[in-house]
Amino acid sequence: MITKKKIIEALKEVVDPELGLNVIDLGLIYDIKVEKEKVFVKMTLTSSFCPMSQFLVNEVENKIKEIGAKDVKVQVVFKPPWSPERMSKKARKLLGFK
Repeated sequence: MITKKKIIEALKEVVDPELGLNVIDLGLIYDIKVEKEKVFVKMTLTSSFCPMSQFLVNEVENKIKEIGAKDVKVQVVFKPPWSPERMSKKARKLLGFK
């Protein structure tokens, strides 16, 4: 059975190649909804001009499918805008934020 917890663990393997941190620690995942074998994800990017946007969306979809989801929809949103405060303490420390 697919759970939100399993999805979060899987998404910790999706690393932003520019920053070297995963999408969970970066705070890019805003919402995850699971309906049987369908998963809906709302995520953001650190910038609307992120050159890795399609790569990250594809990686999120693929990781979730690897754990058994048949249908994955990823919606990229920019409201609320991403900010460093969304990152985990570990990520903020690694990137030099207080």
